[in-house]
Amino acid sequence: MRDDRKNIIVEMTFNFSLEIIDYTEKITKLRKYGMASQLFDSGTSIGANSREAQNAESTRDFTHKFKIAAKEADETQYWLELYHASVHYPDPPDSIFETLESIIKIISKIISSNKNR
Repeated sequence: MRDDRKNIIVEMTFNFSLEIIDYTEKITKLRKYGMASQLFDSGTSIGANSREAQNAESTRDFTHKFKIAAKEADETQYWLELYHASVHYPDPPDSIFETLESIIKIISKIISSNKNR
């Protein structure tokens, strides 16, 4: 059953998705659709999986959803680093990297905490 109390990871990943949307919109205006689509998909999927975990059928399912979110976060980090290293794309804002690092740490803690139960 869903718990509608304030949830920091759900809020963080939702706001992070909004940052990803803003940045990928900037990229698509440059007519660079391929990588923008990749970043959009992985960056918004972190929040979708975190939210989906709130309706998990079991602790195992909950952990599994966060493992998927962790994989998507790693992929998102890859795309952002690629954008940052490329001279053909505008640099992502520093805030995106900082927020993503915090999200990765929280998700890792959630996964490790649930493994110990």
